[in-house]
Amino acid sequence: MKALFNPIESSSLSSFQIKTSLYFTKPNSSCLRFPLTGRRKLSGGGLQIKAVLDSSMLEQLGLKESDIKNPAISSTYRRPEIPKPNLTVLDAQAKVCTGPTQTKPLSEEQAFKVFDTILRSARGELKGEERVSKAQLGAFFAGMTIRANAFPEETQWSDGERRAMDVFWPQLVRVLPPDVLFIADPEGSLLGTGSTVGPTFVGNETREMRLVGALREILAGGHLGYEEVKGVLRDVLPLGTKYSLNSGVSESLLSAFLIGQRMNRETDRELKAYCLAFDDEFGAPPVADVKSLTHYGEPYDGNTRFFRSTLFVAAVRSCYGESSMLHGVEWMPPKGGVTEEQMLKFMGANTSLSVQQAKELIEDEKAGFAYLSLREARPSLYSLIGMREHIKKRPPLATTEKVQQFVRATGKESIVAGFYHEGYEEPLLMLMRRRGVHSGLVGEEGALSMTTRVRAASASKGFPVNYCSGFRSLSSDTALGADGVSRQSFNLEVDARDYGFEPTETPRTDRSVSKNIELGLSALSGEKGAAYDRIVLNAGIVDHLLGCEGAEDVAIAIERAKEAIDSGKALKKLLNYIEISRKMK
Repeated sequence: MKALFNPIESSSLSSFQIKTSLYFTKPNSSCLRFPLTGRRKLSGGGLQIKAVLDSSMLEQLGLKESDIKNPAISSTYRRPEIPKPNLTVLDAQAKVCTGPTQTKPLSEEQAFKVFDTILRSARGELKGEERVSKAQLGAFFAGMTIRANAFPEETQWSDGERRAMDVFWPQLVRVLPPDVLFIADPEGSLLGTGSTVGPTFVGNETREMRLVGALREILAGGHLGYEEVKGVLRDVLPLGTKYSLNSGVSESLLSAFLIGQRMNRETDRELKAYCLAFDDEFGAPPVADVKSLTHYGEPYDGNTRFFRSTLFVAAVRSCYGESSMLHGVEWMPPKGGVTEEQMLKFMGANTSLSVQQAKELIEDEKAGFAYLSLREARPSLYSLIGMREHIKKRPPLATTEKVQQFVRATGKESIVAGFYHEGYEEPLLMLMRRRGVHSGLVGEEGALSMTTRVRAASASKGFPVNYCSGFRSLSSDTALGADGVSRQSFNLEVDARDYGFEPTETPRTDRSVSKNIELGLSALSGEKGAAYDRIVLNAGIVDHLLGCEGAEDVAIAIERAKEAIDSGKALKKLLNYIEISRKMK
């Protein structure tokens, strides 16, 4: 494929710093209002936008996020119903519950502190948020067991961890519950004085028995088949209540299962099971009568530092008939950053749409895109949010939830997603092909959201800035794939300077929902700058790489995106979406 031909003549697009944050006057009456200088208004669809307190103002006023309930900050969207994890053990999980090369063994001091905390919690000496949850126990001890059984020497137990275990294990074995003892010592051989519980543990009911059998393989560093993983997931989900960790099966076993599969680096079969397990939760997906539909798989845990542009890109693309399906959640660990659901909710949109209503918005020419919450689309997977915070590290679902088709289309379908860590580029593309879409595109850092920033000369690790890879459908004279669709693969680095964009730093938002909204709305209002450039670049380049109609020439695709903004059409589409969605019951 000849990608990114015909760069346009270089033209300077100045950067623009936005200094206030915005909110819609309704229905978010709980927003804190402060008189700020430089107040400005945008109007459309009966909505007005004004200035509001944001994260930079918090620092100036000497306030902490915990001091106020401010919907302008992403962390305040965390549901209070979710019990908080023990921070001492959570910090240890961040080090030991990761991959074979990324794991960082605990120092002796930290190991003693962690095991002491676990012991005191098991004895009932710690209460409330200080208590170590069952999910934390499962994840932590799964990490320790897998490291001992299957990891390379440099990421196995440190001498400090061994000394801590020598001291605490004889005491822990008397107070930990049987399911945790099984996870920590499945063979009954720990330190030569292991417990007899592990080798004989089978679980308390049929669902747990299947889970225990799968865990024995995982804790030894092994892998499962497609049907095994799918069967376990369908057995145990959804959890008992929306935000509770009470699933009816052992929380420790389930958390060990989820993090253990990620630590062992999932096989394609395992990832397919996570991706497809709940496709039929509500039956066949509705089919939108549109010529093209792009499914955007943004990281569900949001952005904590930089501008999140996809919502505004979707409004731009809808102006020329490229429909988009966005999906996610309001708040998700581990980042707990800014999400599309937070922005839409803050602006007054309905974020509780059904899949049928999402399909109707995609078909509606006044909108042309939709956002669907996992809460409505896949309640089973949504019920894991609380447990995922207690697991700390991203489970396999963090990859597969980005490759979903909650609504289908009569025309061509594409998926755009991203990966955080090396090794997940090809698995994501594999899942997209398994979905049978015509085109797929992945980028680094969790999402395909290209920037006009130039890579630092000193940078030597990781992928280049704006690295992406993918595939797109071709004419019938190319060999067909296994699913009968002809595709050609590609990978490349996009240099925004080749297409008329001056290098600029990606705008920072630092968890401020209102700042992210203001950057996007100012750009859609035609204000030139870094946010405007990023929206235009992502719309035009993605259209071209996915093989969208009218985007064969990337220069034309970029100009088309600019016209959608400069004409006011893109802003109108977004405001229309908010108004139409609010009327849906």
